[in-house]
Amino acid sequence: MNRSWWLALAALSPLVAAARGYTPQGVCGDYARLDIGSPAGTCVALLADEAQGLRAPRRILEVAPGRYWVVDMGSWEPRRGRLLEMTLPTEGAAPRRARFTVLAEQLDRPLGLVIGPDGKVYLGESNVVWRTPIPPPGAALQRETVIADLPGDGSHPLKELAFAPDGRLFVNVGSDSDNCRDASKQFPLPCPDLAGARPRGAVYEAVLAGPGLKLQSFKPFATGLRNSVALTVLPEGPAKGTVLQGENSIDYEAVGQPPEELNRLQAGRDYGWPYCVGNRQPARGYEKRFDCKSTEAPLMLWPAHVAPLQMITGPAGSRFAGQLLVAWRGHQPAGHRVVGYRLNAKGLPSGPRIDWLAGWSPKPGVRPMGKPTGITVDRQGRLLAVEDFNRTILMLLPDGSAAPKQ
Repeated sequence: MNRSWWLALAALSPLVAAARGYTPQGVCGDYARLDIGSPAGTCVALLADEAQGLRAPRRILEVAPGRYWVVDMGSWEPRRGRLLEMTLPTEGAAPRRARFTVLAEQLDRPLGLVIGPDGKVYLGESNVVWRTPIPPPGAALQRETVIADLPGDGSHPLKELAFAPDGRLFVNVGSDSDNCRDASKQFPLPCPDLAGARPRGAVYEAVLAGPGLKLQSFKPFATGLRNSVALTVLPEGPAKGTVLQGENSIDYEAVGQPPEELNRLQAGRDYGWPYCVGNRQPARGYEKRFDCKSTEAPLMLWPAHVAPLQMITGPAGSRFAGQLLVAWRGHQPAGHRVVGYRLNAKGLPSGPRIDWLAGWSPKPGVRPMGKPTGITVDRQGRLLAVEDFNRTILMLLPDGSAAPKQ
């Protein structure tokens, strides 16, 4: 998804901004219940929204039992981001609300949030990746720069992070533009984004080693990837170590084209952007100018404009084990949901999607359109989702009453 669409929505009238809010539909566990579709026997709880100070939450991660860190990007303007700690109250009448502490401010369009093999938390800002030990509650962070001088300009400045089981760190370096069209509305070949030793529109591999896991090398791993904010590495199973990327494809205005992609990334391979879309089909402006057969075919095609914004694998022991989970933020009919794909005998996602959070289209006076941007599964096996535009944190819980409406 191009950030220009997000900015356009944010600039609309106060009537649109007011539509962010949800109207509770009773109680889900100890929290307000929302009318969002979920599997039978579950309900969707509202943990927090802008009343708790959320501005544009994009990632959430449980860093210690009962302690959740939240990346709040703030806005697309530089230095508006924050890192928050969220805790859930254990006492008080329902519906309860989460509590927050500000851990860091003035972050530059932060996104990626992962725990490394050293047990430290790694965070990706637009032009830097840094880490910190997890301090005791109330103590200050100890920030240490890991990778500096990353490109933070253009249409896709956000840095997603994913660790492999062997300790390699993969970093998204998104393209400067949507489709490489220049100021004269031409489509250059080769695309300048892909030139040189440090191309954009790529996923990079960082090798960290030695005492203190210092950076040893940082180089392109796979190219031709417009914006890899959905990025994960399979932690176990037959495909252990496989890097998966959810491609936010070129922004055609037409509904239904081009499809989004799930790609299996391999070192040194080209995945087609900006010359090719979908299953190695020529992109507009590059017809008969580039051989798309020389690029890698996607592992799976997803509906157009679903905008995959985060991917994780369900942890062992949870109801999500053996699944790839994806937050689809897109505004087209197939979007605005959290989905799962089961891993097959080869350890790769396949088959039909599983809708974990769906039925999320706008319903006046009840809910806005869903805008999930980040997901996690906590130590208790509960799925949490954050929405940037709607400014919420949600949790999927067992339902003590009837199944929610679809």
